[in-house]
Amino acid sequence: MNHNINKKVKFINLGNIDYKEAWDYQTALFDGVVSKKITNRKLPEDQEVPTDNFIIFCQHPHVYTLGKSGLEEHLLLDENGLKEKNATYYKINRGGDITYHGPGQLVGYPILDLDNFFTDIHKYLRMLEEAVILTLNDYDVDAGRIEGLTGVWIDYEKQISPRKICALGVKSSRWVTMHGFAFNINPDLDYFNNIVPCGIDDKAVTSLEQELGKKVEMKEVAKKLLAHISCLFEMELV
Repeated sequence: MNHNINKKVKFINLGNIDYKEAWDYQTALFDGVVSKKITNRKLPEDQEVPTDNFIIFCQHPHVYTLGKSGLEEHLLLDENGLKEKNATYYKINRGGDITYHGPGQLVGYPILDLDNFFTDIHKYLRMLEEAVILTLNDYDVDAGRIEGLTGVWIDYEKQISPRKICALGVKSSRWVTMHGFAFNINPDLDYFNNIVPCGIDDKAVTSLEQELGKKVEMKEVAKKLLAHISCLFEMELV
């Protein structure tokens, strides 16, 4: 099937978009790729159509999302509390526990057919983390991984005050991915106080702004991150 490998990836910037709207949008793209794969399986090899890949970048208004393995009590707000915070709440179909999205956070949804790259979900997660780590290195921020935890962390070695700067949660079916990562650039970190982030109650959350002591332009970070992702995956961005 190798002659049908497609490393072209369409980059889509949705800007600031409601969480549910973005979820519906990525679901439609995801379903399209999956159905193309199912159709391909019924065709002779020389008639198979290459599958598409997409990367969506966006920001969301204040929202809390709970993954399949999450506990509802990890959201520490009731309905009135959500209203006061001007936030919404959704239960969704990705892995992981509860997380917060909001303005100042760069959210990325790669919808990739991993058959075009490599079929290994752990490697996929590590590569996304690596792209964020390299982006942080561009700002002289030392970041890495903590054994047994997904995401990207500051003070990951000595772990005196380890803090998470990027959360990951993905879903995949037939090697097609959806959902992705949330990278804290300059969000209001107070919103994380209303949840037990990702079910971990003994580790803090941070942002690039907090680590640098100054605001960073979202567009600039997005550009660097996209370049690292495309390089690591050997993509051709279109």
